[in-house]
Amino acid sequence: MEAQTLVALPAVLALELSAGDTPPRRTLSRDEAAELAALIAADLHTLVPQVDEARLAVAGALFDTVELLRPGFPVWATLDELARRVPRGHLENVVAFGTHEGHMPAQPLEPEAAFADGPMRLLPLSLLAPEALAESLAEKLEVELVGRGEAGARTSDWLMRTLGVRLEHVRYLSRNDLLALTCVQYEHVNLAPLWTLLEAALLTPYRDESTLSARGLALRYHDGKVEAQSPAAWLRGQPGDINQRAHEFAGAVFELRQYAALLDAHHLPLTLTDGEATPGYLLETFGDTDAGYDAPALYAHEAPGLGVVAVTVAQRGDGGRARVLAHGYPLHPKALGPLVAQLSDRYGISPDLHALGCILLDAEGQLGAPAEALH
Repeated sequence: MEAQTLVALPAVLALELSAGDTPPRRTLSRDEAAELAALIAADLHTLVPQVDEARLAVAGALFDTVELLRPGFPVWATLDELARRVPRGHLENVVAFGTHEGHMPAQPLEPEAAFADGPMRLLPLSLLAPEALAESLAEKLEVELVGRGEAGARTSDWLMRTLGVRLEHVRYLSRNDLLALTCVQYEHVNLAPLWTLLEAALLTPYRDESTLSARGLALRYHDGKVEAQSPAAWLRGQPGDINQRAHEFAGAVFELRQYAALLDAHHLPLTLTDGEATPGYLLETFGDTDAGYDAPALYAHEAPGLGVVAVTVAQRGDGGRARVLAHGYPLHPKALGPLVAQLSDRYGISPDLHALGCILLDAEGQLGAPAEALH
């Protein structure tokens, strides 16, 4: 078997927790992982006996969906690499990886505490099958796991006793099943365009993919990142009076924050089209300081429930005419400070942020700055 090409068939054991339950830990020890792997092997043999001709690899760690569905599938890639190193015949060709002195054998197999409270925990596994067997085994697994992929009673009982939780369902899913399930979940919360981008990053990372958000914001997957149309550019194409446009602008920024949070969880960077790559905020600049205008100042556009949705750098000239130098968009509350510091350093100005108390649009309905000084 070692001389043959082995094809990885990725899957998960999905644990649906009872309401209010959270496992007190995210990993299993080496011995616990080995016990569970033996139970999983027995379950899979019952479903598809041909799995005995492949090597089963199990990671004794509980992940959230966003941790598994990242470009390059790093958790499965690490599991497969570790499994390929183990000589054939070890533990009857079933290999398991758990903690030693509190740590998993590789960093990608360490679940993140930030995602530990979800209602479903996913335990990664993989079947390394000889090339001649891989296609037919994959087809059988796809059919059988969908139709009757519930884990055996012994496996479910072991998980509840070992983890100290109640489980509503425990079932096996192929990675394709997990992708399909996640697609449905994102569509259900009106985030189908986000899934379009994520699917491209996961399955066809070499190909560009373009889409529009629910509010019509242009988005593109390109070269390992997602590029978003700036909210200010989006605003230029919107109809309506000043108040309606300001309301729609706030909604567009809120939507962008949703996308940013999920893309970050999936380790997919978000930038502005032709903008700068910055952590936690988006920034677009339009020009340098003009000595014929007053010194630049920072203005905070605000919306109820969202706080500061944009920061504008602008200079005032004769008659109070404002010249906009940059717009920045904080994507989460902790990003406002770094954004202000960046703009302050770039334009050599005070970091004092003038709160506008609203989203200020100019006479053309564009994101602007006050014509008069604020006191």
